[in-house]
Amino acid sequence: MRQYRVQPGLVECVKGRDRPLQSARLVTSIGALSIALAVSAGLVMPAAGFELFGMKFFEDQSEVDADAVIVDPQPYFVTFTSSEGGAVEAALRNASALLADEAEPASGAAGLIAKARGDYRRLLAALYGEGRYGGAVSIRIGGVEAANLPPDSDLPDPVDVTIAVTAGPEFTFANVSIVNQAPPTADPADQVDLPVLRGFGVGEVARSAVILRAEQLALEAWRQQGYAKAEIVSRDVVADHATNTVDATITVNPGRLAAFGPVRVTGTTRMNPEFVAQQTGLAVGEEYDPDELERAQKRLDRLEVFRSARLQAAEDIGSDGLLPYDLIVEELPGRRFGVGATYSTIDGLGLEGYHLWRNLFGQAERLRLDARIASIGWPVDTAQFDYFVGGTFTKPGFYHPDVDLVATVSAERTIYPEYTETSAGGRVGLSWFYSDQLTFEGGASFEVARFDDDFGTRDFQTVGLYAGLVYDGRDSSVDPTEGWYAAANVEPYFDLLGGTPGARLVVEGRTYFGFGENDPFVLAGRLKGGAVFGPALVDIPPDKLFFAGGGGSVRGYAFKSIGVDDGSGTITGGRYLLEASLEARAKVTNDIGVVGFLDGGYVAADVFPGLDDLRLGAGVGLRYYTGLGPLRLDVAVPLNKRASDPDYAIYAGIGQAF
Repeated sequence: MRQYRVQPGLVECVKGRDRPLQSARLVTSIGALSIALAVSAGLVMPAAGFELFGMKFFEDQSEVDADAVIVDPQPYFVTFTSSEGGAVEAALRNASALLADEAEPASGAAGLIAKARGDYRRLLAALYGEGRYGGAVSIRIGGVEAANLPPDSDLPDPVDVTIAVTAGPEFTFANVSIVNQAPPTADPADQVDLPVLRGFGVGEVARSAVILRAEQLALEAWRQQGYAKAEIVSRDVVADHATNTVDATITVNPGRLAAFGPVRVTGTTRMNPEFVAQQTGLAVGEEYDPDELERAQKRLDRLEVFRSARLQAAEDIGSDGLLPYDLIVEELPGRRFGVGATYSTIDGLGLEGYHLWRNLFGQAERLRLDARIASIGWPVDTAQFDYFVGGTFTKPGFYHPDVDLVATVSAERTIYPEYTETSAGGRVGLSWFYSDQLTFEGGASFEVARFDDDFGTRDFQTVGLYAGLVYDGRDSSVDPTEGWYAAANVEPYFDLLGGTPGARLVVEGRTYFGFGENDPFVLAGRLKGGAVFGPALVDIPPDKLFFAGGGGSVRGYAFKSIGVDDGSGTITGGRYLLEASLEARAKVTNDIGVVGFLDGGYVAADVFPGLDDLRLGAGVGLRYYTGLGPLRLDVAVPLNKRASDPDYAIYAGIGQAF
């Protein structure tokens, strides 16, 4: 009977004798676990420069040239065979650098041989990842085992490379144990899955990744309960080839219970280091919690003033039980600007730009100025342009690290299909980032506006309050594939000129379902409703009433073109709104996707609308996926168009429609 005790970087024969490493015989070694982890997780490298729509800017050309120039190219072709198909063969093929780079020549014979020798380790890790510990790998270059070839070998051009893998039997766990496992906790926030629930159990396939995951869970369980320096002190893994089983024992040293110590900030130039430390929200003496560290990192990222910000724990817990931290930061430049554009065949071209000042007074204060010109059509008629200018001031950490003070002012002249608005106003309020998913906001607003529509020219001066909440449980804000999103806003107001009160309520929900590996197929749905309470429609500012239509509403119709007809041809906004959208998204390749969608919208005056008031739009879209999010191109047609509606509409933008 052969058994092997496995330690990091070491295979020790316990009983019996193994054959020497001929043809890269795979001795039973989870000592290659670190390799397995590296292969499965991939390598994270810093990006060089900036890429937009396939164009790279500020790239370090020296690195590109170093990779691109091969002094002595060595072409090769690969023949791959495996004794096991399915998931095992797929894992082996994905692990092989020889296969992945077959289309490109190696850097001389030495480069090819080095790549082949690296494949021994990568294929070994892949076999361990599938619970195969008795396999064998042979990699022959020109008929000679790569392990026996000297680097200066003279190889044919091209040279044949043969990879033959005997996977061996599948091993299962016979005995598993975690010494010093963390005790159960009643706090739901501190609960961590037991390793047995993640495959670390008797009878389960003994995959190397399962053992690594069990270690991570064992450590996380202690750290969630305040033991910041918990560590794995030993991993004892014994494979029995007679029974094709594995015994695994993991020993944990939890260390001492710790509390957060002071945070020392380094790297600031214009930022106030005391404010930066305060923004982490880590209170001295508070019990160590990795979740609080994660929230601290997100608070720092939300400041938008650091190129990098890294919290680093001290080597040891102090005699007082405190664990100090170093916060190393690198600040971004104090200014930033950007430009953008939108286009639809109905609403025309829109151009916009902004200028952002960061860290105005040393505590991450931001001032952003925005300007926009829209509805640019052909022939050019400046009288039909829409104009907007505004500014937003943000003061992070307003009395609490998770609360921001936000003040905005803006002025605009916008020509909508049913009315023209000329207005100026502002609002000031607080945003409370209650959790990673939940945000509250509230404040006061003021607006002076003039509207020209079928009722004539009307002036309004409104003061009001606003309150809202957003729950965002999506996996991405620009290209979600799972999760859901919900928002609700209420705005009571008072018209100073008309002496009439009113209130506006809007709720919206979105949900996403992904299918297949890496979610190439996504079904997305959106539902939105609203109501306005107050006086007669003629006494309500049109921007408080509801309209539908446009790229973010009912595609195929002009922006805010769906309103209420009073029967005499007068079109106004409505008191009630109901919108719904359904999209089916599919990735054709990693970069290209297609979409089919159906949108619907109701707008009603004083009663809930009937089916004859429903407006439907349908269409197809194309997506090009970039690092900034998908580029969107949609073509929609109105299904029950009116005389004033277009035959079709084209929309372009960045990010999914919702």
